[in-house]
Amino acid sequence: MKNKLKIAIQKKGHLREESIDFLLSLGLNFDYTEKTLSTNCQKTNAEIIFLRDDDIPKYLNEGLIDFGIIGKDVIEEREESIKTNKTLGFSKCELVIASPQNSQIKKIEDLQNKVIATSYPNILKKYLKEKKIYSKVIYLSGSVEIAPKMGLADLICDITQTGRSLKENKLQIIEVILESEAVLIESPINKSQKNNIFEKIEKYANRKSQTI
Repeated sequence: MKNKLKIAIQKKGHLREESIDFLLSLGLNFDYTEKTLSTNCQKTNAEIIFLRDDDIPKYLNEGLIDFGIIGKDVIEEREESIKTNKTLGFSKCELVIASPQNSQIKKIEDLQNKVIATSYPNILKKYLKEKKIYSKVIYLSGSVEIAPKMGLADLICDITQTGRSLKENKLQIIEVILESEAVLIESPINKSQKNNIFEKIEKYANRKSQTI
């Protein structure tokens, strides 16, 4: 079928599951498993694509997909010019700076000349520059919470949704530097066959904002 609407969501993680629930709530029906990379919607000329969250903007800007659902934190970190249509009201989380509970680092001023491990170096560096804090930023692709215990860093900057992982690793929040949630992003290239699904998404987003 021509002009098939393509919607990309995260391949793994909590945002994947919440995005699936969101799409199903719009009336899009599709089969999927843990290993599904793409699936066609039943009775709807649409396809759901499962990608790494940081790859979704690449496909979007090339016009290979029409819509994507990713976290606001991904957009901020990539520093790309991406059109955000709607905040969707789910997968809410915070990007925080945290230190060991037994540390003397208790406030932002204590960050001077410290080492901070993070998977979000761009957001963190921008924040530190605004606060005129001079710290060394170390990039890690994952398991950031263990960096202070291993002696790699004095603090961390990481995403938290419930705070459970921070507590398990005996870390305390010093500052919240970004509030994030799922957002709908749109390709700047493909414009056809979008109105119907976008109207549904718009109604959903408006309904969620009224209940929050």
